[in-house]
Amino acid sequence: MKRLILPLLALAATPAMAQPIDLSKGGPVDVTAAGGFEWHDQEQQVIAYGDARATRQDATVLSDRLIAHYRKRAPAAGAAPAAATNTDSGGNEIYRLAADGHVRILTPTDEAIGEHAIYDIDQAVLVMTGGNLRLTTPQQVITARDSLEYWSDRHMAVARGNAVVVTTDGKRISADTLVAYTVPNTPANGQPAAPKPATTDPAASGKLERVEAFGNVEVRTIADTARGERAVYVPDTGIARLLGNVRVTHGQNQLNGPAADVNMKTGVARMIAAPGGRVQGMIIPNDAQGATPPAAKPAPGTKKP
Repeated sequence: MKRLILPLLALAATPAMAQPIDLSKGGPVDVTAAGGFEWHDQEQQVIAYGDARATRQDATVLSDRLIAHYRKRAPAAGAAPAAATNTDSGGNEIYRLAADGHVRILTPTDEAIGEHAIYDIDQAVLVMTGGNLRLTTPQQVITARDSLEYWSDRHMAVARGNAVVVTTDGKRISADTLVAYTVPNTPANGQPAAPKPATTDPAASGKLERVEAFGNVEVRTIADTARGERAVYVPDTGIARLLGNVRVTHGQNQLNGPAADVNMKTGVARMIAAPGGRVQGMIIPNDAQGATPPAAKPAPGTKKP
């Protein structure tokens, strides 16, 4: 196993409380690989291959191959120009990491899985592609078919293509595109939160604040299934509001309308009519559901069997 220490952007480290996937903060990245390293000066890339692993603070990237893209480090304000060459790692900085093949990105609480990943250190953005994409946190699991983005500074995840979010308490929302916002570890006054003891419950990491859903939205409760074009779900209230050609199905019953509120805690769905409009639907009485139809009467002049 070969090891390489790569310098990264000189960003200040922050206390580790919640453990989201974030490679933009901390010291150098420690890279190991069973196959070795290739240094491409012209392309300004360092490639690690064969069971490659990159670690920075509490975040670790595992994949078949890792590519570190580097550039000349900008001089500090008022500093004299550096005399380092491109091959002098002290004068360079890594601004992007790419991973290919069996990608897993881990922190003590979170995990992202895919076939390909690019982490933009300038933007603190992870983009994963490939089938069976998944982001797991102590609060929820987000899956997608086409792409999965995680914006650590914005506390936001974007799942595209057959996207599904399932919370640990069983709430489920699916759509073509899902945008999930989590609660930042910053108090209301905007100042950084004080470090918490090591015994802090990891389930406090990444608490779901809001989910926005777009296209072929489906919200399920124990009794009902609600579908629409758009939705916003707020876990604190338990309410998912659906908009656009909303259909709520309860057994054989169905209601149609422009909007609906679905209480994910109680399972109760309430249709909302447009101003001056009406809610439409089909209601099957309870005594008609599953009831045996009356026997047919014999035609006149025939004998009973």
